Amino acid sequence: MTNQQRWMLLAVVVSAGLVVHFLGPVLAPFIISMVLAYLGDPLADRLEELGLSRTLSVTTVFMVVLVVFVLVILVVVPLLFQQIKAVIQLLPVWEIWLRTHIWPWAQQAFNIDPNLFNFSEIAKNLASEWQQASITLAKLGGSFTRSSIALAGFMVNLFLVPVVTFYLLRDWDTMVYSLRTVLPRNIEPVVVTLSRECDDVLAAFLKGQLMVMLALSIIYSAGLSLIGLKFAVLIGLLAGLFSIIPYMGFIVGFIAALLVALFQFGIGWTIGSVALVFAVGQALEGWILTPYLVGDRIGLHPVAVIFALMAGGQLFGFVGMLIALPLAAIIMVLLRHLHRNYRESTLYHAD
Repeated sequence: MTNQQRWMLLAVVVSAGLVVHFLGPVLAPFIISMVLAYLGDPLADRLEELGLSRTLSVTTVFMVVLVVFVLVILVVVPLLFQQIKAVIQLLPVWEIWLRTHIWPWAQQAFNIDPNLFNFSEIAKNLASEWQQASITLAKLGGSFTRSSIALAGFMVNLFLVPVVTFYLLRDWDTMVYSLRTVLPRNIEPVVVTLSRECDDVLAAFLKGQLMVMLALSIIYSAGLSLIGLKFAVLIGLLAGLFSIIPYMGFIVGFIAALLVALFQFGIGWTIGSVALVFAVGQALEGWILTPYLVGDRIGLHPVAVIFALMAGGQLFGFVGMLIALPLAAIIMVLLRHLHRNYRESTLYHAD
């Protein structure tokens, strides 16, 4: 790579960072569309191999994704909202139960200062925050309906994501080929090799890890529902969501389910059932889901995952969190490439 090419690459990276920083809210629907198009491209390619045209393949994939999205909005979101509302409404009851049953035992077992926590104040604050959030959402909804500009912006974004996704998905292979043709010829083989490695990593993360999260959410929600636990769907979704960080989903979900089971049933067979549900989920994740859906291609340490999410959110807000982990995975590929070059260089083997 020549010095001119290095400066050009640096200019592209800096320009991309500035665009994301200053145009984050505008870029959000386009980034979501790119992720959806990337996920749908292999399915469209397979339909093409079966004899369908590219447009018909993309239309089929697009309709399937749209139907799934609508079902999630109509079924899961209202149920999740109801369970969150029920949790907040039960906070005063839980506060009394914790103060009369768990807190005295914890004070004796761990020699805790009785004045360390004020459960009544905590419950009131949480309930007040939820009530204030509900009022804010109601006011926001009222002002939103009264503001033609906000309504127009929302409708544009709502319409923009599926439209942009459709066109990106239809022209995905063409865009990839066009990008390859504009690369300088002397670095084209290296860039293509690195791009394939990045594609493997992104596929493992975006396709594999998201499928693992979805599968774990279903497993935990179904298992907890079978034993009659309240808020089973909410706990299952939280466990699946936090499973993006290894063992975090298991820890968060198991503790939440254990506390709900203690309050709902007391100490008994339900505690063992909750432990069995999460043991089965953890076994399925470790032995089947992660090996077959993700593999060992990501190579991101749990600490790196946490740092990437926090750094992305701090630097670029919501858009930064969307691109944090994929970008971190790509950086890991580049670092491995640099490490290989360093191990083969005269600097490493110098006498």
